[in-house]
Amino acid sequence: MKLSFFAAAAGLLSTPLYAHDYTVGDLTIHHPVVFETAPMAMTGGGFMTITNSGTAADRLIGVEADFPRVEIHQTVVTDGIGRMLPVGAIDIAPGTSVTLQPGGYHVMFIGLEGRQLKDGDDVPATLLFETAGRLAVVFKVEKRPEGTGMTMQHGSDAGTHSH
Repeated sequence: MKLSFFAAAAGLLSTPLYAHDYTVGDLTIHHPVVFETAPMAMTGGGFMTITNSGTAADRLIGVEADFPRVEIHQTVVTDGIGRMLPVGAIDIAPGTSVTLQPGGYHVMFIGLEGRQLKDGDDVPATLLFETAGRLAVVFKVEKRPEGTGMTMQHGSDAGTHSH
């Protein structure tokens, strides 16, 4: 079931029908997306693929959006339990792509405070790259594909959140 979850998520992230891309320097950001959230959710996860077509490495060092906190996270599974831990940056080597997806790297929008993200909504954000600089993007809110629900712990949070 875990493999089908990742296959469904990868298919969603690469679907050309819904694709929207952005470019800054040698980087192309493919289809930034957030899955819709439950009415009382406190967090939402952002996903995309970043392709570096250049000859030098770059790093995603931050994301800004209209939420109390926005962090870059990585899912780490230990003893069968996934924890979403903040990371300082994501390296993007030259000639490669990095996919932010459920179960891996992702953007965490924290503090929704009753602001439910619904299918069709837009979440404006700015991606911050070490070399390429700032890039304004829009994360499209889409329905979560069937069978992709996950429950994981966030960093030092005591509770669990569904993603």
